[in-house]
Amino acid sequence: MGWIVGRAWVARRLRAVRPNGGIAMNSHATIGAYMTPSPHTIGSRQSLATAHRLMNAHHIRHLPVLDRGQLVGILSDRDLRFVESIKGVDRDTVAVEEGMTTDPFTATRETPLREVVEAMAAHKYGAVVVMDGAQAIGIFTTHDVARLLAMILAQAVEPAG
Repeated sequence: MGWIVGRAWVARRLRAVRPNGGIAMNSHATIGAYMTPSPHTIGSRQSLATAHRLMNAHHIRHLPVLDRGQLVGILSDRDLRFVESIKGVDRDTVAVEEGMTTDPFTATRETPLREVVEAMAAHKYGAVVVMDGAQAIGIFTTHDVARLLAMILAQAVEPAG
């Protein structure tokens, strides 16, 4: 994603919290305003090769893993590379459930943004799956945090005009 698209993404989310688009977000900012909606997901019994193709095709690093529509884990590109590096692993036959992280970090769209970012930093989580009941409705990753920070820093150094 280019810088211009990234700036537009953050600007839309800032306006969602603060209509004038300013950087002084209030304490009521929620993850729902900053998440990437409708995340790509994968079934737990799909192959690692399928996960690899999905990640490459959509330029993503995290896939929430579902089993019969229920969230059962998350697979990161790092998990995928690790499992694929094990001698004898055939990524065409090994299932995603063999490489996923079970019990992923989740939040609701109403969870305060600050709470989510603090937990991600404290526990070194790369992503949070945003849930509405049992349905995965969004994802918020370290990439989203970096885009938000870049926009805040860009606005902080712009000369007053």
